[in-house]
Amino acid sequence: MASTLSPHSSAPVQKFHMLRNLYFIRAVFSILWVTAMFVVGIPTPQIGAYLLVIYPAWDAIATLIDIRAQRDTHVQRAQYLNVVSSTLATVALGIALNSTLSSMIIIFGIWALLAGLIQLVVGLNRRRELGGQWAMIVSGAQSGIAGVAFIIMANMPSMGLSSLAGYSAFGAFYFLIAAIRLTLHPDIPQQSDQAA
Repeated sequence: MASTLSPHSSAPVQKFHMLRNLYFIRAVFSILWVTAMFVVGIPTPQIGAYLLVIYPAWDAIATLIDIRAQRDTHVQRAQYLNVVSSTLATVALGIALNSTLSSMIIIFGIWALLAGLIQLVVGLNRRRELGGQWAMIVSGAQSGIAGVAFIIMANMPSMGLSSLAGYSAFGAFYFLIAAIRLTLHPDIPQQSDQAA
């Protein structure tokens, strides 16, 4: 569906650049988180558990920034739902710090499933207006699938912090791709994303 916004309107251009910058920030955070997990978290599982708590907390903060910057009324309900689910996941993971790693993986998996579905919905809606959302759509679908896998395989010996770090690494990749995709078309934020 083609956007009704004018190609020369400053409002969509501002939204376009703010979203691109947020994608870059989220990619950088995920890269730093993955690095911290492999360097410190996996060798020291107690620290790794605290890093798990941080990840959905950051997602809630980043989503709030997104809501304030974009004011996409047609996706805000889904985004607020994401803030709630990420906040609840942060609290649940914090409570589970004294529990088993498999319990934390299940909680993380439930959150990844919900967050992925919400990201998929937001990406599909934004695709009509801003374009450059195919990476977010794929990322959302993959996050949902990964969440189900985490829940099912939480008690398997092969499932650990490295698996969750790999999940975040894919997230960083998709956010980076989405940011670059938007950077390549800075003057046509309303373009119909036929190629996405």
